[in-house]
Amino acid sequence: MAAAALSPSANAAPDDACSLLTQSQLNSALGVSMEPGKGSTDKKVCTWNIKAANAEADKGVKTVTLLLQNSDTFQAGKLAPVKSIVVTSVTGLGHDAYYLAVGNNVGLIVKKGNVAFKVAVYASSPLDKKQALEKTLAQQVLSSL
Repeated sequence: MAAAALSPSANAAPDDACSLLTQSQLNSALGVSMEPGKGSTDKKVCTWNIKAANAEADKGVKTVTLLLQNSDTFQAGKLAPVKSIVVTSVTGLGHDAYYLAVGNNVGLIVKKGNVAFKVAVYASSPLDKKQALEKTLAQQVLSSL
């Protein structure tokens, strides 16, 4: 399912999250071997898990998700109405981007044109390391749009 990245036109939103990151890109960015991506029924979410019998698992990475969103969802996430949610703006990615953190969990939400997506690395790593990995993966996704 982790097919080669497709290049939709600038105005067309992608319709398959798994087509925006390859297994090879994930392996390279994360430094661990990941299983092929598994898409949701509507193809708006793709999940990659670390290979179970993988000696590299001690690097902390367990799962990566990519979620395709619409512009309204992107804007709503920036509001962070709950005290425990921390929103941090990010420059240099797409037209707008921010990290949304809750405790030690974080996701990077990026908007380019009418396309928005969230990439999240679930790992037993410090928050700043997860953010760096998410930024690397977001740059890969942006290159596919």
